[in-house]
Amino acid sequence: MPIITHKERVHASLEVCFDLARDVDIHTITTSETKEKAVGGVTKGVMEEGDTVTWEATHLGVKQRLTAKVTHMDRPNEFVDIMLKGAFKSFTHTHQFLDDNGATLMIDIFEYKSPFGPLGVIADKLFLERYMTAFLASRAKELRKIAEEKK
Repeated sequence: MPIITHKERVHASLEVCFDLARDVDIHTITTSETKEKAVGGVTKGVMEEGDTVTWEATHLGVKQRLTAKVTHMDRPNEFVDIMLKGAFKSFTHTHQFLDDNGATLMIDIFEYKSPFGPLGVIADKLFLERYMTAFLASRAKELRKIAEEKK
């Protein structure tokens, strides 16, 4: 089971970074390359513990839907979302926010299982883990830009 960790240093407060990271409208902006849009559950504003959202996006050339639920929240330090339905067999995405000398260190920890057993493991090694790493890094960089403009 791959575990991807991405860290992004942001010159903005923990609270600003935390709130932007769970904002559905901001998520849509930071994932414009994959045309993500919320089509079910919470479709606007800030997600809270227990909320679900269904995303529609195009990943790897395939239009797909994914439903996730926020299962844990410790504002402004951490929240966790898990996949309820979607292309993965499962995933857990932990979002952490740490004070870094007045800035915020945003840490994404994305743990997932691919579908299709051994074929999924091969897909991970060939392209999926690299694709997901780039996707998380791109989103974090866009979040950083928004947060730093806001401060």
